[in-house]
Amino acid sequence: MRVIEIAGGAGPAEALIPAERPDPVPGPGQILIRVHAAGVNRPDLLQRNGLYPPPPGASDLLGLEVAGEVAQLGDGVTRWAVGDRVCALLGGGGYAEQVVVDARHALPLPAEVDFVQAAGLPETVCTVFANVFEAGALKAGETLLVHGATSGIGVTAIRMAKAVGARVIATSRGAAKTQAALDLGADLSLDATAGDMTAAIRDFGGVDVVLDMLGADYAELNQAVLKPFGRWVVIATLTGAMAQIDLLKLMMKRIVLTGSTLRARPADEKARLIAAVEATVWPWLASGALRLPVEATFPLARAAEAHRRLEGGDHVGKIVLTA
Repeated sequence: MRVIEIAGGAGPAEALIPAERPDPVPGPGQILIRVHAAGVNRPDLLQRNGLYPPPPGASDLLGLEVAGEVAQLGDGVTRWAVGDRVCALLGGGGYAEQVVVDARHALPLPAEVDFVQAAGLPETVCTVFANVFEAGALKAGETLLVHGATSGIGVTAIRMAKAVGARVIATSRGAAKTQAALDLGADLSLDATAGDMTAAIRDFGGVDVVLDMLGADYAELNQAVLKPFGRWVVIATLTGAMAQIDLLKLMMKRIVLTGSTLRARPADEKARLIAAVEATVWPWLASGALRLPVEATFPLARAAEAHRRLEGGDHVGKIVLTA
């Protein structure tokens, strides 16, 4: 099968090169997926640069989410049949024509969702669900603050929060992205390069949950705008990991500060999360209440271009590779 490897094990986007590997074979409890499309995510950039190694037992290839057709069943698999349209959450291996995955980590595609759209769902939807709805406990009528709102995670968080009946405050950089966040459904969209965001968020009424992908540079703002009993969930530290925290403010407001990663979770925990997503989020897809924008698609052989597009930071929504 054709795959994309990292020449030398790490490097710039140009290090992504086409290669061939033996076709994988599903083991017990696994399925083989013929990949039609694969999502591109920031953890892929980190791994390409040697900063985010795959967890034990995972493929060394990039790619944390795919969509395609079930091509083969491992022993003990009863839910799926050859030919089923699925998307799946992976520990790695998505930048390939075929991939094996724990059968419990796959989700069925609603008829209304094509492979390109579906390829951008598993990693982002599971991340948002685990952090905004489980750790952050966002409820209808509450307010979510999303930093980096036009990223793949950001647009997913906006759409999912609106689907559950929450209000959304979005922050991003530049007038174009600010407008894009409004178009996606944000109730208030702020340009991080202009004006006092803290005052604007306070005037809006503050927030109950913060989904923080930026880290250090936004720590002071988050503490200032969270309401009593607010939840601050950190999933990335793009502006730095060392932040100044006012513990007294956390105490007085009864703020919960937490964080998580997804890739290294045990297989059973991922299976639990996938089941929860299917029960809660998949009906939104089927009804049309949840639709996520795809910014651009690139053939698998042009993965380097896809990485450069993601690194450029001008995208709104997902970037997807097509097989």
